[in-house]
Amino acid sequence: MKTQDLVSIITPSYNNAEYIGATIESIMAQTYDNWELLITDDCSTDGSREVIEEYAERDPRIRLMCLDRNSGAGVARNNSIREAQGRYIAFCDADDRWYPEKLEKQLRFMKANDCAMAYTSYMTCDEGGEPIGIVVCRHKESLSSLMRDDKIGCLTVVYDAGKVGKVFMPELRKRQDWAMKLKVMQKCKAAYGLKEPLAYYRLRVNSISHNKLDLVKYNIAVYREVFGWSNLHASLYFAFAFMPSYILKRLGLRYINR
Repeated sequence: MKTQDLVSIITPSYNNAEYIGATIESIMAQTYDNWELLITDDCSTDGSREVIEEYAERDPRIRLMCLDRNSGAGVARNNSIREAQGRYIAFCDADDRWYPEKLEKQLRFMKANDCAMAYTSYMTCDEGGEPIGIVVCRHKESLSSLMRDDKIGCLTVVYDAGKVGKVFMPELRKRQDWAMKLKVMQKCKAAYGLKEPLAYYRLRVNSISHNKLDLVKYNIAVYREVFGWSNLHASLYFAFAFMPSYILKRLGLRYINR
C-alpha cells in the first residue's frame, strides 16, 4: 500500500486498564502495517494512561492524548479524529479487539467495491474474552436502513476521508457513533459489508450501552441532531420505524447465538 493509504485508528479510553493492552496488541499484530493509533484518554483513574504510555514508547505509531476533563467517548473520539493524518478512519474501542487480517482484508474490499464506508461481521465475547456469539452483517446498508436501526458495529467501521472528508461525532454521551455513521451515509448513500467476522466485541455488564431503556432518549436525540427533526417527529419515527426493526434484529441474533 502507498503512503496515502495510511489508516488512522480512533480509540477512546476511560478506565480500561484491564483490557486496553489486548486492544493495542491486536492492532500491533495487523498484517497491514501502515496505520497510526490515536488514543484519547478521558480522564482515567485506573492506570490506563500508564499502560498506553508503555506501548507508545515501544511503537511510534501509537499516540496518547489526554482530555482535561471527563467528556465522554464522542468528545474523545473527535479529539483523535482532528489529529488523524490518514486517508482512512477506523474505530476500535479500548476493550475490543481486531483479527490480524482486519485492515488488510477490509481495505482490499473497499478498493474492490469503490466504497466510502465499509464494515464487517464480528464476534461477541464475554468479559474474559471468550467468544460467545456472532453478529453477521448485511451486504449493504443505505441511509434509510441505517435510520431504522444501527446494524453496523462501530468497531468494524472504516470510512474513506478522501471521499467524504473527516466526519465527526455529535457531542452526545451515548449513540454518538450511530450519529456519525448516519452523517457519513448522508454523503456516500450506501455502505458495504464484508461477511467475514474480523473483530471481537466485548460484552460488559456495566457498559454505558448496557441499559437499553436509557438509550431511548439518546436515539431520539440522534434524529434531532443529524436530521434537524422536531422532538415529536423524532419520537414518532423511533416508535414506528426504529423499534420494529430493532426487535426483529434482536430476535434474529438470539436465534443465531443459541
